[in-house]
Amino acid sequence: MTARTAPPETTEPRTPVPRRVLIALCATQITSWGILFYTLPVLLGDIRADTGWSTAGIMGAFSTGLAVSALAGIGAGHLLDRYGPRIVMTAGSVIATGAVLAIAVAPDLWWFTAAWMLSGAAQAGVLYKPAFAAITAWYGSDRVKALTIVTLAGGLASTVYAPLTATLADHLDWRGVYLVLAAVLAASTIPLHAIALSPPWPGTRPADGRRQIDAPALRRKQIVLSPTFIALAAAMALAAFAMSASNLYLVPLLTGRGMDTTTAAWALGICGAGQLLGRIAYAPIANRTRPTVRTVAILAVAAATTFAVAITAGPFALVFATVIVLGAARGAFTLLDATAVTDRWGPAGYGTLHGILSAPATIAIALSPWAGAHLAAFTGGYPQMFAALAAMTASAAGIVLVERLPRRARNRHRSGPRG
Repeated sequence: MTARTAPPETTEPRTPVPRRVLIALCATQITSWGILFYTLPVLLGDIRADTGWSTAGIMGAFSTGLAVSALAGIGAGHLLDRYGPRIVMTAGSVIATGAVLAIAVAPDLWWFTAAWMLSGAAQAGVLYKPAFAAITAWYGSDRVKALTIVTLAGGLASTVYAPLTATLADHLDWRGVYLVLAAVLAASTIPLHAIALSPPWPGTRPADGRRQIDAPALRRKQIVLSPTFIALAAAMALAAFAMSASNLYLVPLLTGRGMDTTTAAWALGICGAGQLLGRIAYAPIANRTRPTVRTVAILAVAAATTFAVAITAGPFALVFATVIVLGAARGAFTLLDATAVTDRWGPAGYGTLHGILSAPATIAIALSPWAGAHLAAFTGGYPQMFAALAAMTASAAGIVLVERLPRRARNRHRSGPRG
């Protein structure tokens, strides 16, 4: 069984997973995403007004943290495979609390940036990647349903924490808001991770007391160096950049065409609602399609709708319908990322393999605010930028398809008659 063609393992979990596991992961994903990701945009104006730091400097600190998260995710994945999510996610919550406290008391931009770098390290231990690893190992063939539930919960993070942050900001300065949120983060995520994530971690401690590694290092190396893995990592990075940039610059695109800011914001909100629809639809799609077909189809829909947004100036109903479908493709893409490793190589060594696979995509997302602005300037405007983003997404689909076709031809040749 080669690294590229190893079929996914579909065995059921040995024992039922306690309901508290999924409830805890849903709750901690909402809180962790809400505080570590969605709070900063709400407080950006207050931070800038209080400190005099530039928007570029503040958001640059945030992007640096995302880049650190990508690199830390590789190490976190290895620790997840070895020790399980309870230790990793609890430690991540402790580090995240310290990072938010450091953000709150930052005396200058350098400290602020360092605090966000610490936050990035914590994100690798508390956001989707470790949660996906836990679900993949514990839920067996039920993992897609559980992944869908957790990502639906994660999608509510901005809905819960953006208004909460704004309300706190009405009564406290931005530093006080972060201090309150640090307390919320510590009080909720640390005990939930420490107490609820207690089921045995599959295959980590056999009866003879020796440590067993789920996926031997040699097999992991073969997978990571395989053309399929490399092509998939490149495709996911291209698509992640395009989807992140299109999300960030959708409102400027629409307002540049004459739409008022409120209506454009509603369009962005509807796009977010579309993501929930895409996540709900992913499970039935996954049950009826193979990994390559599913990947190409989702990326193709994302490319088509991104291009449609680029060329559609009205009427509003058509614009809104287009962004709903675009959002659905983005929502499905989240679960596509979560299941990409297991669908192709099985659950063994998921944490390490997913950490490596998703690192380029996380770096691409970190670069998207800065690179998106330069792309808009280079192409001559937001419509042209969105057309370029559509081309990137289509290229991602093409990479997956082109890598697959020669392999299918080789397989047919090998299975043909022998002379």
